[in-house]
Amino acid sequence: MKATLLRTTEAERVTTDWGSLTRHAGRPQSNSTAMTVGMAVIKPGCGNPLHSHPNCSEVLVVLKGRISHVIEDGVEIEMGEGDTITLPATLPHKASNIGDEDAVLLIAFSSADRQMKLEEG
Repeated sequence: MKATLLRTTEAERVTTDWGSLTRHAGRPQSNSTAMTVGMAVIKPGCGNPLHSHPNCSEVLVVLKGRISHVIEDGVEIEMGEGDTITLPATLPHKASNIGDEDAVLLIAFSSADRQMKLEEG
């Protein structure tokens, strides 16, 4: 296997009402067969929906801002810049921006074919 460069203009970006998700590495981008890597931006006062990843674990690092992350049994934890959380596969979770600026999150998944399942709640 050779090194693969993906220019920022080639990354897949999905815009939502809560912010955006950009996928920088994964099988769909043809630059990883082992993992998915991306960035999420969550607007102030917004959050992503409760969801899980049935086929992979997730590591999330807060690069900028402050978030509240809902994990097991609805427990809420606050996270700031540099904080990291590891989420096992199938665990429902969601992040909300509790700061005054965009929250920027680095996200990595243990599968090149990351799946997402919306959860009720």
